[in-house]
Parts: sequence; structure tokens; C-alpha cells
Amino acid sequence: MSRARFLRWLRNMHGWIGLWGATLGLLFGLTGFLLNHRTVMKIPALQMEQNQFEFALAADKPQNATQFVAIIQREFNIQQAASKVHDEPAKPIAWGSRQLVQPVFWKAEFHLPQYSLTAEYWVGNQFVSIKRQDVNVWGFLMRLHKGLGLNVGWILLGDSLAGAMIFLSITGMLLWTKMRGSRLVMVGLVGTSTVLAMALTLVSV
Repeated sequence: MSRARFLRWLRNMHGWIGLWGATLGLLFGLTGFLLNHRTVMKIPALQMEQNQFEFALAADKPQNATQFVAIIQREFNIQQAASKVHDEPAKPIAWGSRQLVQPVFWKAEFHLPQYSLTAEYWVGNQFVSIKRQDVNVWGFLMRLHKGLGLNVGWILLGDSLAGAMIFLSITGMLLWTKMRGSRLVMVGLVGTSTVLAMALTLVSV
């Protein structure tokens, strides 16, 4: 392929990939800005409503943490797997001059785009403690940005944005140089120096 034809093809690909990157970049850019400045600028966009309650276990109580997680998923119609599961064994604790045994403790956390749910259970109790946090629209967008509770498809969609940015950077430099030797060498030197500087910075942190 001649240089002129290659540059024409490169320009077309740069434009189409740029359109895809701009569409996703608008979402990730806006939510990234809110995440980056929500504390310093005290942006009131993210709001959560928290509720706490208890529900009684059936006669067939869970025998392990895995069964406990399955019960929570069934009771609250949660399809996703638990984000975190804490399984603390029984252990002795000092209570004044007495030695008591703290029972087994299970805790399951579920993070979905619309809400978060935490279930806590001390083995032997009749009730499970539930904490739920519902987020507003901005909170939902932020969870999309971080990929909380989303499937592999959304993760791959986010990866496609990263791939698009890399592709646009490379094709943009090639279009700017127009495949001329001197410009290519200059871009290569600048790019290599930048990557090395960033790598050294990250290593030294």
C-alpha cells in the first residue's frame, strides 16, 4: 500500500474510532470529573439513602458462609456473586475477668450499580442484619464508571475505550508525521522518553 493510500485509510479509521471513543469518553470523563472533585469541591451530586433492617432465618439455618451467601441471594433476588465475603471463625475474647467465646461471624457484601447491600450474621442468632444503600442518578453513573456489580460485557466495553484511546494516540502521531522519517524519529524519541519517565515515577512511588 502506498503512503498516500495508507494515510487516507489511517485518517478514516482515526475518525471512526474517534467517534466511538468520544461517545464513551463523555460518560467516563464526566463521571471521572465528579469522582476526582467530589471531596475538594464538595459536589452534592452523589447522594445515598441508607436503610437498615433485620429478617428472620428459616428453620434450615446456613451451615457455612457459602450457604449464607446463597440464602441472601435468594431472599433478595440478587443474581451477582458477592463482592466480598468475610468468614471469621469463633475465637476467645477477654471480658473483664472472664473468658468468653465469640461465635462465628459471616458478612457478605454485594455492590450493584443501583445499590449496595451488606448482610451480617452471627452464627446462632435468629436474625440477619441487612444494610442497604440506594444511590441517585449521579451515584449510578459513578458506579458505572468504576464497574461496580457489572458483568464482563461492561468491563470489555470499558476496555474498548482504553483501546480506542491508545489507537487514537498512535494514529494521531502517524497522521501528524505523515510517515516522514524525521518526524517519526522525533515522535519516537518523545514518546519513549515520556513512557520511561512515567514508569520511573510509578516505580519510585
